[in-house]
Amino acid sequence: MANNNLNAAKAAKKDEFYTQLEDINNELRHYREQFRGKTVLCNCDDPRVSNFFTYFAYNFEFLGLKKLITTCYKNQDAYLFSQHQSEKAIYLIYEGDKNGNNIPDPEEIGIHPLKGDGDFRSRECIELLKQADIVVTNPPFSLFRDYVAQLIEYDKKFLIIGHQRALQYKEIVPYIMANKIWLGYGFKGGAAHFISRYDDVATAGDHREGMIRVSGVVWFTNLETKKRQEKLILYKTYNPNDYQFYDNYNAINVDKTDEIPMGYDGVMGVPITFMDKYNPDQFEILGVSGKYGFGLESTRLYDDFREIRPDGIETGSSGKKTNGNPMMKGRPDKGNYYRRGDEEVYSLYTRLFIKHKNKA
Repeated sequence: MANNNLNAAKAAKKDEFYTQLEDINNELRHYREQFRGKTVLCNCDDPRVSNFFTYFAYNFEFLGLKKLITTCYKNQDAYLFSQHQSEKAIYLIYEGDKNGNNIPDPEEIGIHPLKGDGDFRSRECIELLKQADIVVTNPPFSLFRDYVAQLIEYDKKFLIIGHQRALQYKEIVPYIMANKIWLGYGFKGGAAHFISRYDDVATAGDHREGMIRVSGVVWFTNLETKKRQEKLILYKTYNPNDYQFYDNYNAINVDKTDEIPMGYDGVMGVPITFMDKYNPDQFEILGVSGKYGFGLESTRLYDDFREIRPDGIETGSSGKKTNGNPMMKGRPDKGNYYRRGDEEVYSLYTRLFIKHKNKA
């Protein structure tokens, strides 16, 4: 999904994408032993259409679960595409097969009404959260900050879907720096198709009937992963000709994760995709750049710079929009830049600021 369409969905609160069973299985297979004997909560799901409920109910004995709880939000918005018609919000409890057929039959599933609308922030839903060991779901993107804050507050293990842009949220970065949240194994190609009623804006080759393609989606978790313990193999050494300092941060720019220089003592700015390779024993995360930057102070503002197109024509925009972005001296290979007198600078995308924990 293009960013503007994703933003529009967030603004309209139309962001409850239904996850494919295949994608759930591809991620969950890495954590099997961590679910044994645990109570799982899926608290942003309509169990009648949710593949999270399907996955855990049909794999209940295989995973060795203790209990499965799912909550269903009462749909009062005609623009949401939840398919249930219930006038009441409900929660379901499944405690495993009782008749020996290894299938979650309707009579084995306890259906209970909720007094409220099923919002995960409601008191009765928080009481269900307290019962859970691990929370697994695809929460609304527009409420991602609140959702993660609640999981951290109640000290829950979790495996949830979100957009990689959340890696630069001022509310999320402190959790990353404190080693309370990291990335799971992810979606193939960094994108996923979700079951939805939204218009599909994917390219023809990516189109799937009844689905929408969303780029940049990732799994966020605090469950241990083997990949998080893998050391990133570095092959480049630092020299000032290859690694330019930012104009507004005391750090060098590294455009690609695999180009992080070994043995460099200072601060480095890397793309947020670095998180997919992050090993907390190898690197320390110091902060993030951007409008809501956190952890490393910008050393310069650009309010009096003017934006210039590649053809030299001024756009009329000031450099205020660059404040907080990592800036480089000169002109980019393509795209707009900023000028004040004879000085020219250009803006980069958000960067995470990191340091080596040990020279490598």
